[in-house]
Amino acid sequence: MLPPVEHELHKRRRSRNIGLLVVLLAFVVLVFGLSVVKITQGDMMQGYDHRPRASMLPKDPSPSAPNDAPVAAPGTPAAEQGAAQEGSQ
Repeated sequence: MLPPVEHELHKRRRSRNIGLLVVLLAFVVLVFGLSVVKITQGDMMQGYDHRPRASMLPKDPSPSAPNDAPVAAPGTPAAEQGAAQEGSQ
């Protein structure tokens, strides 16, 4: 029995598949390496969720006293009413 003859098209396709395999493996190694480096640097482990965090803000040397009175947003009816009450006092 004769061994099956491989067509030139199959040889080119196999070489392209091997090239694609090498590129994908290089990408996986790159992502894995970056992940390992990021995890080993444990000082920056806080995630970024688009909200300010008190741990990221500098310390205020002279914090102001907390105000118990609620403050209305400017341009709202409550702010105009509060301004009218302050003006009458």
